[in-house]
Amino acid sequence: MFQSFLDAILTISNKDSFKEQTKKVIEYVDSLDDAFVKILVKEIGTIPECIKASSSAEKLFSKASDIVLARCFKMLGLKSKTVGERADSADVIAVSIFHKYSLVADAKCFRMSRTAKNQKDFKVAALSNWRGGENEYAVLVSPYFQYPKEESQIYKTALDENVCLLAWEHISILLDNNICENENFSLETIWNSSLMIVRDSKIAYNNAKSCFLPKINAFVIKKIGISNSEFLNC
Repeated sequence: MFQSFLDAILTISNKDSFKEQTKKVIEYVDSLDDAFVKILVKEIGTIPECIKASSSAEKLFSKASDIVLARCFKMLGLKSKTVGERADSADVIAVSIFHKYSLVADAKCFRMSRTAKNQKDFKVAALSNWRGGENEYAVLVSPYFQYPKEESQIYKTALDENVCLLAWEHISILLDNNICENENFSLETIWNSSLMIVRDSKIAYNNAKSCFLPKINAFVIKKIGISNSEFLNC
């Protein structure tokens, strides 16, 4: 199924302007059923090597990851949209229908062959700025194992700026468990996870650059209401 998505990206990338290409990808992703999207989420974080580096197809694949993320927010019960090609804004905006908060988000995808990552690859501070004054939260979604494994400035910046560092794997687990906001259930604590981590001064100050993804795992586990072993087997 992922191959059919990839074929669509390659075909669309050969036609029209990037703006028109983006429209076509949005239409394509919107036409997919939820089961297909759940499969895409498991693979969208990796740019296939068959896509040439710095090509129009690579640019469109990256944009498609934002479009898929926007669709995921809809499946989680939020209203969301992909923002047009602008250098000074987030790629995705989502609004809670029931709880009235809003967030900006950015999706990341990487090649497996590219292992050296630094804070410029994640643009955490920029994502915080793109939140502006009207959006409460900022969410970065990247493949879990592409985040730095030990210390990195991105973790300190995320804590300082209250940016949620989430993984595609987290999104996948939420979707596979049919998690969806309603009047009595909100995902706000996940988007606000960095601020909750900051409240533990030992983590926030003594180990500010340390990888805190295990803490995010715990937030997701608690929100879904599953055990740690069930989470690891997802």
